[in-house]
Amino acid sequence: MRREIIALCALASIANAVFADKPENVKVPDYSQYILTPKPGKSPRINGAKVFGARPGSQFLFTIAASGERPMTFSAKGLPEGLTLDTKTGRISGRVHKAGEYKVTLTATNSHGTADRDLRIVIGDRIALTPPMGWNSWNCWGRDVTQEQVLSSARAMVSSGLADHGWTYINIDDGWQGNRGGELNAIQGNTKFPDMKALTREVHDLGLKLGIYSSPWVGTYAAHIGSYADTPDGKYKWIEEGKKNENYRYTLPTGNYMQYRKEVRYLSPYSFVKNDAKQWAEWEVDYLKYDWKPNDTEHIIEMHDALRATDRDIVYSLSNNAPLCDAPALVKFADCWRTTGDIRDNWDNFSKIGFNQARWAPWTGPGHWPDADMLVVGLVGWGPKLHYTKLTPDEQYTHMSLWSLFASPLLIGCDLARLDPFTFSLLSNDEVIDVNQDPLGVHAAPIVENDKEAVYVKQLEDGSMAVGLFNKTLEQRDITVKMTNLGFYEKKTIRDLWRQQDLTRTDEKYTAKVNPHGAVLLRIY
Repeated sequence: MRREIIALCALASIANAVFADKPENVKVPDYSQYILTPKPGKSPRINGAKVFGARPGSQFLFTIAASGERPMTFSAKGLPEGLTLDTKTGRISGRVHKAGEYKVTLTATNSHGTADRDLRIVIGDRIALTPPMGWNSWNCWGRDVTQEQVLSSARAMVSSGLADHGWTYINIDDGWQGNRGGELNAIQGNTKFPDMKALTREVHDLGLKLGIYSSPWVGTYAAHIGSYADTPDGKYKWIEEGKKNENYRYTLPTGNYMQYRKEVRYLSPYSFVKNDAKQWAEWEVDYLKYDWKPNDTEHIIEMHDALRATDRDIVYSLSNNAPLCDAPALVKFADCWRTTGDIRDNWDNFSKIGFNQARWAPWTGPGHWPDADMLVVGLVGWGPKLHYTKLTPDEQYTHMSLWSLFASPLLIGCDLARLDPFTFSLLSNDEVIDVNQDPLGVHAAPIVENDKEAVYVKQLEDGSMAVGLFNKTLEQRDITVKMTNLGFYEKKTIRDLWRQQDLTRTDEKYTAKVNPHGAVLLRIY
């Protein structure tokens, strides 16, 4: 099997090199033989988060994620005062002014049956009570992202069915920014993003949420303006000197990278953080990626306070490579923070990230999530040329299994408009997603970790345990987990989450054959 996978990846790489000029010509390998996730049935199944947080008085938007044949109708029993449900779309909206916890029973019905599920709504100080799930533009389109590409991904998230499995956020990364202006003297969209208000409106009309990007630097990584300026009135030296293109991106004729860093990536005394936060709230943005290095506490707190001063629940995500010593401040002031530099679609890079997250376990929980970076599956490329991920199918199972065990934010990095069946199967396995979205919010910890294999365990809210068996070698390997090492002394059922099948009952040990660079993800209950 390993040779077959390598051969398929080699063919895909050759095709990508030949056809990479246009995204529609990129060769997508047929990995259908490696699909493990069963197809959803026709009967309703309610998926996604089992707990949702909002602040008192803020705008509330929660879409019930449910798979099954359409048409489907929805109901909700026990909604707090101020919220209403659209029975056709499953969208719950409104404002709740009284803090507290509310147990709501959700129901989805179609011609094949009915499904019920409890949702705990928590109105209080914390949001992002489960890791955010969505899409980010960077690993696909890079700095060349456009408004139409963002809308294409939003529409595809719904039409593909991903939204029925809990995927919610559509996040614009670096590359949307024009110059400062408008009534608030805030960052405006460039020519690629002509109408930010219309963009958020259309994304919300799909039942999804929109994210945006900025930096406390004067210029961002992709050389657009940040939330600080060179002058008290919001001017930028390189723009005044004409060192920009039509999209207000810094340009230097010599292409000297060090000169670019010197003229763009720096801090200044002139903050427009409040201006920008107010503008994003006026646009009805739902998520902010705030990106610079090192993530200093002063600038973290400043943006936190500016976002909290608005009446929107904007998820606050820091990037990149946050230092562990700042963990107490990160937990207090951020909803998510990147624990690493940028991920790439190769085993060496991704495995170094994936198997070095355990140090963040004590700092993980509802409302504060260490972020291992985006999912490099499907068609990626960092703009504008795309290629199919260089990770083998087994490596992609390891990728998704680790991120789910870690309770890392799940942000898809590929072109959703060209989602192949294998990638969809990775992203639509509700039992795997349930591990990531478990309300207890525990980060998995290793009980075995060496250069050949790893065994990670994660306690779940219902008392069961998720266990990941990972093979780091290039040969198939038997990996064993003993029930007593997990604290189980009576017979338990072992379930394969990727195949959604119960395997056996035992009180002794379980051994799985794990493919090269592959994973087996179990639930023991």
